[in-house]
Amino acid sequence: MSVKCSLTVMFEAPFWIGLYERFDEGHYEVCKITFGSEPKDYEVYEFLLCNWKNLKFSPPIKSQMAEERKINPKRMQREINNQLKDKGMGTKAQQALKLQHEQNKLERKTKSKEQKEAEKERQYAIRQEKRKAKHRGK
Repeated sequence: MSVKCSLTVMFEAPFWIGLYERFDEGHYEVCKITFGSEPKDYEVYEFLLCNWKNLKFSPPIKSQMAEERKINPKRMQREINNQLKDKGMGTKAQQALKLQHEQNKLERKTKSKEQKEAEKERQYAIRQEKRKAKHRGK
């Protein structure tokens, strides 16, 4: 069993966001964290420590994790520099966030529909009470 996690902090106008990705037993999940102003390293670390249980990850997507192999230190440094220059989210992250967004949208729809139905029931009950009171002559 291997778990691999990465946190990428980037600027997506007008906010700084963190993209927390994790590979766990062939599943890929991602969580988007909005920071607002540019966070310092210690602020990001503190945020993760305090809010770890509140992070909402996207539904898991089946994915193959690349095999880890020993890398030449110079090559590793070049790869790190390339990742630092990287502009944004990867396609897997975008797909996972889109899936999470769709699920949240469905939840909001069902919740608002239930609220509308409850409000209709309440209004109906009020009308019935008024009707009964009028019938009694009050």
